[in-house]
Amino acid sequence: MTAYIARRVLLMFPTLLGILFVSFVVVQFAPGGPVERVIAQMSGADTGASRASGGGSGGDFGNRAQPGAGADAVNSKYRGAQGLDPAFIKNLEKQFGFDKPAPERFLLMVWNYARFDFGKSYFRDTSVVQLIKEKLPVSMSLGIWMMLISYLISIPLGIRKAVADGSRFDTWTSAVIIIGFAIPGFLFAILLIILFAGGSFWSLFPLRGLTSDGWSQFPWYWKIIDYFWHITLPLVAMGLSAFATTTLLTKNSFLDEIRKQYVMTARAKGCTERQVLYGHVFRNAMLIVIAGFPGAFIGAFFSGALLIETIFSLDGLGLLGFESVLNRDYPVVFGTLFIFSLMGLIVGLISDLAYMWVDPRIDFEAREV
Repeated sequence: MTAYIARRVLLMFPTLLGILFVSFVVVQFAPGGPVERVIAQMSGADTGASRASGGGSGGDFGNRAQPGAGADAVNSKYRGAQGLDPAFIKNLEKQFGFDKPAPERFLLMVWNYARFDFGKSYFRDTSVVQLIKEKLPVSMSLGIWMMLISYLISIPLGIRKAVADGSRFDTWTSAVIIIGFAIPGFLFAILLIILFAGGSFWSLFPLRGLTSDGWSQFPWYWKIIDYFWHITLPLVAMGLSAFATTTLLTKNSFLDEIRKQYVMTARAKGCTERQVLYGHVFRNAMLIVIAGFPGAFIGAFFSGALLIETIFSLDGLGLLGFESVLNRDYPVVFGTLFIFSLMGLIVGLISDLAYMWVDPRIDFEAREV
């Protein structure tokens, strides 16, 4: 087992390097960039996320723009740079690190990331780590509770549907699950706002943030109530489709196992239905559910919540990543990509170890890598 864990850990390094390399190459060919972003802000043509949200310190560069007499000689590789002093453009390139060739910039980024130095945001004047710390509580709140509720409801429901396969209960619950899966989460979120957040009917839930103003002054019990009051609608909107996948996966896994010979043998020996399900079938049937855990974990925390965060005014990691891409804030883009990829690899390893805990017959160390 130790050798297997060591091999998996060592494989993480080339995997992370490959992810960074491909992403870096793609960015080099992508149109626009932070220099053009600043130029667009100076000319009033900026339509990006920072302008829309009123944030970003990139506009400060405009105060230092000095039209030069040699405007016709300005570097033509930047759109909208005509009429600006070439020295100012050079200062912008140095500010963002683009005065160095691409290979040197990539090697420097790898060296910094190896020391977990992710630099500072181009437009927020804040370190990438600090930005993630500020946004992480929102994504953690959504991700943790969504996964807990999803698994605590979906797994027992999937088992019940497998036992009652073909019954009326199985039929109508499948219909409800499929309809829920077909409804986009953002559309359901808008419906919830219209119905329960003061849209057109009742005003039962708040529409913004995770806590109310003055939350820190509330008694401890009222803090808990207020927190769940704010998070109810976002969780319902996000968890609608999550129930379908896990429930049907659990049901199909249990159905496959229930029909096998060892289950018939256990019943013939006098085992109760509960002993058969949870003493024999459960471990084998849950393997495929565990296999999907890493993807569900990463998805719950770091993706798929962008529209929900926007609709309910939750400033989390999804919104941060989206705005960073729009703003060409490369330190935030690459820093979050590195951190999320590393967490995904670690969770994948934990999932494999959970395989062996659920079914001791599995031995990854005996496999050829």
